[in-house]
Amino acid sequence: MCDTVRKPSGRRQLIRRLGVSEFHFYNAPDRTDTVMRSNAILLSAVAIAALAMITGCGSAASSSAGSSTSAGSSTSAGTASSSSAASSSAASSSGSAAPQNLSDVRYCEVIPAVTEGDTVTSTVYNTLGYNNCPERQWKDLTEDIVNQEYGSQSAQLNGPRHWVIDQAQQPAAPAPTDGAAATFTFGGIEMGLRAQLTSAVGAPVVGDQYYVVNTVKRDTVWIYLPGTTIYELTDPDGNVYVMQSYSTQLNPALTLQELPTLAQTLTLPTGWTFSTQTLTDQLNLVTGGTAYVINDNFVNSYQQRTSKDTTGPMS
Repeated sequence: MCDTVRKPSGRRQLIRRLGVSEFHFYNAPDRTDTVMRSNAILLSAVAIAALAMITGCGSAASSSAGSSTSAGSSTSAGTASSSSAASSSAASSSGSAAPQNLSDVRYCEVIPAVTEGDTVTSTVYNTLGYNNCPERQWKDLTEDIVNQEYGSQSAQLNGPRHWVIDQAQQPAAPAPTDGAAATFTFGGIEMGLRAQLTSAVGAPVVGDQYYVVNTVKRDTVWIYLPGTTIYELTDPDGNVYVMQSYSTQLNPALTLQELPTLAQTLTLPTGWTFSTQTLTDQLNLVTGGTAYVINDNFVNSYQQRTSKDTTGPMS
């Protein structure tokens, strides 16, 4: 979860993973079902992820060196302007419950960052369960608009993305302590609070880096059902990464149906391979509190398989 920044000029630059010291996920109040117990995103995994967002954004460290940028300005903390559309969980009722089947569900994220003292707090808002990230409104949304509405000093726009997982599970997390609204409307797009990330002012963040492992603090289970085709990257050391979401940020024409032939257009580093397989048993990617996430050169997001993963129905 956390892949695109729109600067005040309206231009986008890619950002795949934030350098963070804390990553807390939150449920969208009254918008989850029994399967999607918490933050059925990036999600991202996001992955979130985060999914990511999210698709799974947020990285305290990466496995190799890369370019980085500042993690926020040194201005004081901002607050939502009077024209903003923040609302409490009780006041928000326009969204629908997050879908139980996440495969190919489109989502977007907005991540405003507020600096107070030597700490930058980035709050992740996600469209899942509220809307499918309406294209026209999303194209019109800019970092300037987000900062004006939210009172932030900087903001990231992540999306559009589409889930490749079928289902997700995540334990509930405590409520935010900094007064972040449970829902917020950016440029007419309603979103729900999904996560918060805390980093030091000036801490490096991972910018335009592909095939670099990022450590994400989240406790999630990504579920791939029998019959699902999964897409995997394998690095030279034999580590396997399963796609959790695909992005249309760099290739707007990319669809779920085209993923099996993605290897024809990927620019893989030496020793890396791309493969597909159709599952005969359910696959459960279990983080146990820490996920290892990479992006390919089209900003599609993958989570590493570990010994914590299981197969078959979840107990």
